[in-house]
Amino acid sequence: MTTVHDFPEKSGSASNATAKVLSDRAEGEAYVASVCFKHGPPRLLGVELEFTVHYADEPARPLDPDDLAAALGPHTPRTLRPDSPALPLPAGSPLSLEPGCQVEISAQPQTTLRHLDAVVSADLAHLETLLTARGLYLGDTGIDRHRAPARKLGTPRYAAMERRFAPMGQGGATMMCSTAGLQVCVDTGEAGELPARWAAVHALGPPLLATFANSRVYAGRDTGHASARWLGVMDTEKARTRSAEPSRDPAGEWARRVLDTPLMVMPDHGWDAPDFLTFADWIDGRGEGAGLGKPTEDDLAYHLTTFFTPVRPQGYLEIRYLDAQPAARWLHPVALLAALLARPSTVDKVLELCEPVMGGWECAARFGLADRAIADVASEVVDLGCAELGMTGLPPEIITEISEGVQSLVHGSRSRQS
Repeated sequence: MTTVHDFPEKSGSASNATAKVLSDRAEGEAYVASVCFKHGPPRLLGVELEFTVHYADEPARPLDPDDLAAALGPHTPRTLRPDSPALPLPAGSPLSLEPGCQVEISAQPQTTLRHLDAVVSADLAHLETLLTARGLYLGDTGIDRHRAPARKLGTPRYAAMERRFAPMGQGGATMMCSTAGLQVCVDTGEAGELPARWAAVHALGPPLLATFANSRVYAGRDTGHASARWLGVMDTEKARTRSAEPSRDPAGEWARRVLDTPLMVMPDHGWDAPDFLTFADWIDGRGEGAGLGKPTEDDLAYHLTTFFTPVRPQGYLEIRYLDAQPAARWLHPVALLAALLARPSTVDKVLELCEPVMGGWECAARFGLADRAIADVASEVVDLGCAELGMTGLPPEIITEISEGVQSLVHGSRSRQS
């Protein structure tokens, strides 16, 4: 497993000079299936933590990128300072920035949750120390509760994305510049277990989105929605954000979807993609009128980075539907997900419990645990996950802390409904 950032930059086309040209659709689909779904026993676990950044004395003040660069020093990503050494944090986690200067820690995957906790906790503490010294702090919700979206990074990709999304409404600007998520990365597992595991990580979406939703207040306004972050992402472009469906052939379905999705940005062709041109169209030669030759595997690999689905396959499964959590509680949803996916028998139970709210993404985002059906399923899922926390290898005292924390979220909500 490796971690891949949402918005990688690409300069020049030197790599395309030797990359394999895709001759037909079947070749493209085979490439997608092979790189997005790699099989084997579940072994590694990773996490990516995003946070908005604010001034301690005035949280609503627009963030000056110079102040952030001064705080991050040699860890400043090159998307902000091209001449930065861009050193990883002390425990090895790379640091990146989203377009609105949200910071992201992408921890190196670990073989145990205990090791992952140690790495992330060390790097997160170091980051907070750097920011505090400059009068800055990390936000504790999945969306900027104080400020309207404003792009701070001037990279060509982000500019092209902004141009593409603007005619579609405010969702693109919100996703790019105001949101912060917690992404959990798990192995796809053995080939025979993939359909159930793929279905389970999606089925868990509505109850866990609702359980950990905390982004109701956005830019100083109460939106009335449990997760305004999620709704902003879904408002961006449906073709690249809608959830996948359960399938007996997740790899094949994903490959067909990727090729049938319009291109978003084209770094080797002036960045702005022709309207409505899908990758399959490009393979079939329908880009010739725009001066495009045949695409390569490198082009297809880049196209894969333009999907923002609830679960994104990247050789592993990147679970993307959770709001960012307060820094002190990032481990709670990660441990719960790890426990719920630890055994095939637990995966089967997850599918059974979640069936009543399968696909209820929008309801979960709008109403959270105020929806009775979502709350009931979330309570059962949390009970199951807490009973399985021993499978994570975490120390008993941390298991107790996590169990009490997540139980209070769901059971406290149910008591308020009574």
